[in-house]
Amino acid sequence: MLRKLLLLSLAAFLGACAIPERVTSIPARPLTVKTDCSYRDETGGSGLLRLDVAAGRVRALEARANFPQHGSCRFVLRDFRQTKEMPAVELTQNNGGCIVRMWEQGTRVTVAFQQCERMCSGSAWDQLLPMIYDRRDGTCA
Repeated sequence: MLRKLLLLSLAAFLGACAIPERVTSIPARPLTVKTDCSYRDETGGSGLLRLDVAAGRVRALEARANFPQHGSCRFVLRDFRQTKEMPAVELTQNNGGCIVRMWEQGTRVTVAFQQCERMCSGSAWDQLLPMIYDRRDGTCA
């Protein structure tokens, strides 16, 4: 009986901690964002995001991610051509299959990478996650 009560209490506690963030729909408007931010995480990894998009047209992009003992990834606009403006911005690598997509949801702008192994050294591709810029406080991760 005590064990059931303890498990029930633990489940209630964990359920109270799992308050989901309110998800908002992606706006049906061209993306406009400008940022120059960097980050460092607790594992020693670091990154940089320089982005300038006006009305869905990418004017500047530099994204770098460094992973200690794994390598790094680097993306610059000159290596890509823009293939979509809406509903998400899409860049396709000039001489390869890498695709970079950008979209906003709420206060966050996401920059995601698909099939971009060749843009990374070592095993960095296995570590790479989308980069997220938060307009509220100007941070990125």
